[in-house]
Amino acid sequence: MERLIYPQLVKWKSSLGRKPLLLKGARQTGKTWLLKEFGRREFRNLVYCNFEAEPLLHSLFAESLRPQAVLPKLSSFSGQEILPGETLLVLDEIQLSNNALNSLKYFCEEAPEYAVAAAGSLIGLKVSAPKSFPVGKVDLLDLYPMTLREFLSAIGEERLRELVEDPAVRPLDELFHARLTDALRTYYVVGGMPEAVSLFASHRSAEKARAVQLTILNAYAMDFVKHVPPPDIPKVAAIWESIPRHLAHEHKRFVFSALAKSARARDYENALQWLIDASLVHRCRGVEHVEVPLTAFTDPDAFKVYALDVGLLGALARLSPDTVIQGDELFSTFHGAFVENYVAQQLVAIQPQIDRDLHYWRSESRKAEVDFLVMVNGRVIPLEVKAGINPRSKSLSTYGERHRPPLLVRSTLLNLRHDGAVLNIPLYAIESLPAYLLRRLDKEDEGSKRLD
Repeated sequence: MERLIYPQLVKWKSSLGRKPLLLKGARQTGKTWLLKEFGRREFRNLVYCNFEAEPLLHSLFAESLRPQAVLPKLSSFSGQEILPGETLLVLDEIQLSNNALNSLKYFCEEAPEYAVAAAGSLIGLKVSAPKSFPVGKVDLLDLYPMTLREFLSAIGEERLRELVEDPAVRPLDELFHARLTDALRTYYVVGGMPEAVSLFASHRSAEKARAVQLTILNAYAMDFVKHVPPPDIPKVAAIWESIPRHLAHEHKRFVFSALAKSARARDYENALQWLIDASLVHRCRGVEHVEVPLTAFTDPDAFKVYALDVGLLGALARLSPDTVIQGDELFSTFHGAFVENYVAQQLVAIQPQIDRDLHYWRSESRKAEVDFLVMVNGRVIPLEVKAGINPRSKSLSTYGERHRPPLLVRSTLLNLRHDGAVLNIPLYAIESLPAYLLRRLDKEDEGSKRLD
């Protein structure tokens, strides 16, 4: 199972000034498998330590956090030598040991020749809390659920993945376009959680994938009880369970008052932030005045909340897999929610090619709204998302008239096409959006230079 982040791990291994690596990501996104695979492929040997499986491991860091004291103990525990440049030392579920987490500072300062990689569930909460981890002493990487490209590779559709990976300047043959559209619908159901994808690849059963998703949702619910401050547990659960309901609304904006009659933003903000720090949701902020940087012009009261994975969204909404794939009447009203969540998920995963922070545009009159604003080479590109094949978009036209962007982009189930100033990118190719945009913008820049 190939992950797109793997080359970044290889680059980290050989980078000058390498620091210990901290791999962040939600539970069940594949952090453990990825680090073990990386160690097996790229190093002479792998020393794997799991603080959840071996609760007494934390005692090895009780007396000293310095590498010269800790390394001999870890070597004795594993029965292997830990050699500079030849061994990958993996400290998994490191959030369970504050001493181990803070020892990374000393590995950075006193033993940079050792390759140390750490990971853990809810590690984002540790990173977001002050004085809880060695700031500036670790290299951070984020692991997300598998993208559509990774999904295609995992289910044996390498040729389809190649077609998406290397975007052509012309539409695909209708045969391949149809096959990719079908694969996209399947991805809406299976999503990108590695265990669900692996089970689907083996059995071609969406029901088996759904069973995995429900197990993951149960694990998240248990995390709420174990790790959320007690007063916020019902608030976190209420926000999490409300995501399908909010996305089913026409404008999909998150409204705290929809959680309870007396719900106020200040009472629920900490609960929402917990979900964000745990990497379980993505917040997409509204912008009225389009200026760079977008984060400086957001409306704090206007935002949408997307689930980390479109497959989990379907499980959370209790939609049957057949309903999603066949697109019957029950699913039609929720189709737009799936598509927007899918696009948000892919946009976040392809960072750092684009700005990871999600933004959308809405007019001051609230009568026009564009789903996403994408930053490419310092330029803001509007992206309108449509669930079907209807290419009309009054909001995108309104944005174009007001802000005169270098390009208008729409993503639908249509094949690649140009409608005047609008570039239509197929939904299945949204991961290749940076390549499409850079190619188109470069052509426009060359044309401008020739005119000058």
